[in-house]
Amino acid sequence: MLALAWAVPARAGAYEDFFQAIELDDGRTVADLLRRGFDPNARDPRRQPAITVALYKDARQAAAALLRSPTLDVEARNAKDESPLMMAALRGNLEAARTLIARDADVNKTGWTPLHYAASSDAPEAADMVRLLLEHAAYIDAGSPNGTTPLMMATLYGQIDVARLLLKEGADPSIKNQQGQGAIDFARRAERDGLMQDVIRAMQQQRPNPGQW
Repeated sequence: MLALAWAVPARAGAYEDFFQAIELDDGRTVADLLRRGFDPNARDPRRQPAITVALYKDARQAAAALLRSPTLDVEARNAKDESPLMMAALRGNLEAARTLIARDADVNKTGWTPLHYAASSDAPEAADMVRLLLEHAAYIDAGSPNGTTPLMMATLYGQIDVARLLLKEGADPSIKNQQGQGAIDFARRAERDGLMQDVIRAMQQQRPNPGQW
């Protein structure tokens, strides 16, 4: 009976208080509710895990409080199969990403990956996030469900420096997705002429010298 009482929020309205605290980035209230037995894996009315909500909204104090909970499910997914690490990657939250990775969050989940999200991010920390994920063995040419790679995402949505970093680290610019489009097509669509030339040069460097075996 005592265990059951501990598992129940301390008072009516705790659920609303918890998600309001996340919205307000009130890490102290989040931590207090967790200490009183509130479930860190609670989901909001849209069935989003609390940690995903905090990371997506860039509520860093709230996210840090949740990440300190030993019972947090670091692989909780939402309806779009997005993981907490993907949200941290999108927002450039390096501290959260490091904590999630240390707690065995999946760097190379199937489908869309954290590297796809980092590559498409406009956060100032995007390049550092890409480096962090690559340092932890993120597959640089990971294919999304339609075959889109992180390089393609970076050339269309992300920072030019991130796309160039991926090329420097060995991303394959010749890969095409299921629509037959590659990084050069994405760069052309984004009207990034300088980046398009970088992709062309990278593709040319891939071609073997016809005078060599």
